[in-house]
Amino acid sequence: MEITELLHESLSSLTVNKIRTGLATLGVVIGIGSVIALVSLGQASQKLVTDRITSLGTNLLTVRPGFSSSSGIRGGFGSASSLTTDDVKILESSPFITTIQAVSAESSGNGQLVAGRNNMNTTIIGVTPAYSVVNNSSVQSGSFITSSHLTSMSRVAVIGPNVVSELFGENINPIGQTLRINSQAFTIIGITQAKGGSGRFNQDDQVFIPLTTAQNLIFGDDSLSTISLAATDPEVMDLARNQVTQVLLQKHRISDPAQADFEIFSQEDLLGTISEVTGTFTTLLSGIAAISLVVGGIGIMNIMLVTVTERTREIGLRKALGAKKAHIITQFLLEAIIITLLGGLIGMVVGVAISGLITHFMSLPFTISPISIVLAVGVSAIIGLVFGWYPARKAANLQPIEALRYE
Repeated sequence: MEITELLHESLSSLTVNKIRTGLATLGVVIGIGSVIALVSLGQASQKLVTDRITSLGTNLLTVRPGFSSSSGIRGGFGSASSLTTDDVKILESSPFITTIQAVSAESSGNGQLVAGRNNMNTTIIGVTPAYSVVNNSSVQSGSFITSSHLTSMSRVAVIGPNVVSELFGENINPIGQTLRINSQAFTIIGITQAKGGSGRFNQDDQVFIPLTTAQNLIFGDDSLSTISLAATDPEVMDLARNQVTQVLLQKHRISDPAQADFEIFSQEDLLGTISEVTGTFTTLLSGIAAISLVVGGIGIMNIMLVTVTERTREIGLRKALGAKKAHIITQFLLEAIIITLLGGLIGMVVGVAISGLITHFMSLPFTISPISIVLAVGVSAIIGLVFGWYPARKAANLQPIEALRYE
């Protein structure tokens, strides 16, 4: 019997009971659609975070304080007050450092903003003029913090686009207006270019004020929360890290690098950590979705077993007329594969559509991996073979006489 004839027989058998075939196909559609949609969600989340980190620049080094210790109890990372403006001056003037083009001192913390009747809590960052260069930041209107603002401890602020919409509303120019930060009045001099983000890391929610003003008026602390450095080239990041480490160790009089009271991160470090976390997240989502594929496969096997039972007499008659065992197995396997491939193709369309909707409503970048689609459809065909084999083998092993007697 030719394969085309077997294929025709398989299609005819499946169309006899359309509801049963449709339900079996639905299980595969749900499984494939879930895999594609969830993998796409994981990849979209990873791309969003990666884009946000990359927007800061690929040549960025970040120095943070180390751990504090009190009564033998170790505090959290960054809890020490080990970085000062003297460290910044050393990093700017040291002849040993040849790979750094700009250094930015920063002091940050949470604060309450009030403008008229509106208020919000967000991140307040005390910065120097170098911040805009080091962190690849710019203003869409107005101006940024200048050296004169630092010298005079001016009460001026540069705010993010989200702060504008939250406190002043849409299509309002707040430059020149007064903003109260922790009950202290500041004059808005600029609005930063939108960069985006999420949660407490949303760069559009931040407020920038002169470093000296932040230390003396807002936080009451001369220490720095961060020192950011821009390397001359992304290719010299490792060398830049080593040079900065050596200078700070000498400045802090620490001979053993393992005892350093600071930590240096690069964008590659952050990207590597984020990729590992989101990769695990995507794998977990894929595993959960894969369960739907297994359930769909079991559904196909059950349907095929019922079909074998209903067609016992037909199988017996065909074998009595000379149909070989291989023909029976091939036909039932073809029926299972047709169901899974049809479900796979429909599931692919459904998965892509759901991915588009999810990413649209969650404001995520739309990302579809061709590999995930190929794997999902390929796995659906394998499921058809695996879960269709037992019913097909059972049908092929029926004895003609017993099958013809079956009631």
